[in-house]
Amino acid sequence: MRKQWKRISCLILAIVTTALTIGCGKKEAKSIEADMSGLGVVSQWTPLDSLPIPKNQNLLTGIGDLSKEAIGKRPVAVMINNVKDALPQYGIMEADVIFELPVEGNLTRLMALYADYTKVPDICAIRSCRYYFPAIAKGFDAFYIHWGSDQTILNYLKSIQPDKYDGLTNDGGLFGRDKERRKSGYALEHTGVFKGTQFASVVQNSGRRTDLAEGKKETAFNFCDMGTKVTPTGEPCNVLDVRFGAARAKLTYNAETGTYFKEINGQPHVDGRSGEQLSFTNVFVLETSISVRDSVGHKKIDWAGSSSAKGYYVSNGVVQEIRWSKAGGKETSYLKFYDENGNELVINRGKSYIAYTYAGKTSWE
Repeated sequence: MRKQWKRISCLILAIVTTALTIGCGKKEAKSIEADMSGLGVVSQWTPLDSLPIPKNQNLLTGIGDLSKEAIGKRPVAVMINNVKDALPQYGIMEADVIFELPVEGNLTRLMALYADYTKVPDICAIRSCRYYFPAIAKGFDAFYIHWGSDQTILNYLKSIQPDKYDGLTNDGGLFGRDKERRKSGYALEHTGVFKGTQFASVVQNSGRRTDLAEGKKETAFNFCDMGTKVTPTGEPCNVLDVRFGAARAKLTYNAETGTYFKEINGQPHVDGRSGEQLSFTNVFVLETSISVRDSVGHKKIDWAGSSSAKGYYVSNGVVQEIRWSKAGGKETSYLKFYDENGNELVINRGKSYIAYTYAGKTSWE
């Protein structure tokens, strides 16, 4: 009798194991019943199909790393200086998405997005607003952090009303200067600090809305299934070169990590605190209309795109031509990416780098 039950147990285990293996990768779990009536045994189980979406899914990366307090809450978008004299910045390694766009003189400025408002680090060097950055941030329903702004766009800011904190008025006491950087020779304008580690406490006590708006509670991008990986349809891309004019970004693929490591003007782009080089699972280059709009050299940039706006998606060692837009040209719309057939692009889960630049200024090998 003991031998018979041993055989039955082994048979049940074998069937369960097979069902679990076959189920992996499918989208829905199905209840399976094994009827072994000849043995007098009925076994029921639910195999693992695809990996489940974690409750603490980061809406910017698709990875389950949000704190419990940040689930369903708004992200934070921070303006960061990106000129040579301000390097290295710090607090940027923790960003989930980094945007890079041209400013005066074809230098660039960064906007870093952090999905978890309770885990924002202290960040330096904070810089001023240009109208196209809050237009992008608005689509993520993000708090917008900056230090001053281009004075000619104040009316525009009033019209779109970004929920912002401004270092110029030290909103919430969240801004200061890095005295050690100042002592070491950095100019004053390159020492602005956003005290991100205090942000959650300040915003919770301020009465400002922390819950994501309706329509912003799903992932910001169309991510692939958990536990899977996609490869773009296109050419091999081991090195991507993005030229903004006076600034340049190069991203080199590392097959071991499956990410692209970023350089700025020929040097590794590192975080000044961690010493780590920035790297991204997903890289987007969005070609757009960029012109000079005033005597100071401020830029006019088409941040909205269209059904014909061209761009590139780079991931997993391959580059693919895409189209991109913010639906209806609205600030409140998500930035969307599409393949050549007009289908929304499926991208890998992980951090993203998104650059807006001139047409024809991107190459790869």
